[in-house]
Amino acid sequence: MPSVEVRGNSIRVKWWGGEYKLDAEGRPTKRKKYESDSGPEPGVPFRDEVEAYTFGLDRESDARNNRYRPRSAEMSMVEYCDIWFGATDLRVRSEKKYESILNAVVKPYWRQWNVGQITPVDYDLFKRHVTKKYSESYMRSIVSVFRMLMDDAVLKYKLREETPIIDQRRRGKYEKKQTRRVKRELPIEALHQLAVNAYHVWGYAGWVYIWTVAFTGMRPPGEMYGLQRGYASPNWPASDPNPERRREAERRYAGMHALRVQQQMYYVDGKPTLAGPKYDSYRSLVIPPFLHAMHEALLASHDKPLMFVSKTGKPMLTVGFTKNYWYAIRDGQDACEPEPGGARVARVKLPAVEEMAGQDIYRLRHWHKALLDEPGADIAEVAKEARMGHEMPGMAGVYSEVTLSMEKQVVKYLQGVWEKQVASAGLWMPPFPIRSPDDLFEGGNALFSGLPSLGVH
Repeated sequence: MPSVEVRGNSIRVKWWGGEYKLDAEGRPTKRKKYESDSGPEPGVPFRDEVEAYTFGLDRESDARNNRYRPRSAEMSMVEYCDIWFGATDLRVRSEKKYESILNAVVKPYWRQWNVGQITPVDYDLFKRHVTKKYSESYMRSIVSVFRMLMDDAVLKYKLREETPIIDQRRRGKYEKKQTRRVKRELPIEALHQLAVNAYHVWGYAGWVYIWTVAFTGMRPPGEMYGLQRGYASPNWPASDPNPERRREAERRYAGMHALRVQQQMYYVDGKPTLAGPKYDSYRSLVIPPFLHAMHEALLASHDKPLMFVSKTGKPMLTVGFTKNYWYAIRDGQDACEPEPGGARVARVKLPAVEEMAGQDIYRLRHWHKALLDEPGADIAEVAKEARMGHEMPGMAGVYSEVTLSMEKQVVKYLQGVWEKQVASAGLWMPPFPIRSPDDLFEGGNALFSGLPSLGVH
């Protein structure tokens, strides 16, 4: 029931508008949220207490019969964006991405609007605006964030009765959209040329980097940059800091080689930071003997806790990989002689890898999946998806599991591909790097870095 307060010449009525107060996480509590007014219209006071009480009864009746729009529905989009973002629980990179989209696109566009004012026509105009102004991928991110905003405004915060985003079958002229990047055929000879170029640009680490992405499917750059000595096959699983996981892995992979995808690396507040892999896709990857031997040689050649470091021993995240490494690896380079005083170092001529023109190194992860899909591979679907860090959908994902025999088949197949198509094909191989004397490493190598870590299991 409404309550009427009389203060001097002012009469004010309070009523329940059908909403409950929210807790710190944005969830409704059992405490009712009351609204109030001092007149039937702005600037017009109530004549007496009876009119005020009747006004409150009418508002409560509207609320019970879903005819009343609570005052919070008049919340501005800018205020709502801040409340919505404050209640999200995201990883650092997603948090930065959402915050950037809200501040750079959503709030400026809807600055003059309230949450409840946006209609389907208004949304279509907004989508047309961002489609024209931004790239396809960024436009999709903007639309995705806005959809979440509107869904929560309806379901969680009750600021709208329905979302202005209406999905319906396409009408009008059909235009096929390019949803996937066009891929050229990528023979293993082209992959070998990439590795050769990487060797001359980056050293032995470059050679190993190319083959590791191609034969494990690890995500570059994050998972590759974050691979530490303690999770690499020459040390893992004996070096795993988790006792239960260590015992289970030692029992399962006895006589085999495996590495652990436990972390990725990215910037947080301008500093390289380790975090859990994308989508929490923690996984153990069996690797063929040839790749294990490369990893042994690479780790023996330096004393850094990260497996892949720059030419000067720095974390790869800090060196501008695309500009300073990848373009020369993919597109080739001209030869040059060194300049007096060391202003320019000698550089060998490298051919471009035409099959990779315009592609980024993530293409090698796709190549790995295609390799596993080959008819002669005979690898179970659940083993392929697990290796890529994916979860199988539906009942297959519930009941299927990766068995040890499946993993042994993966190792056998990958080793066979290497021996037949690379080792026995007469393709060039670099010499293993010379192992540095142990005394230069001051008593041993750190298995794990001292970099800050976020959300790592």
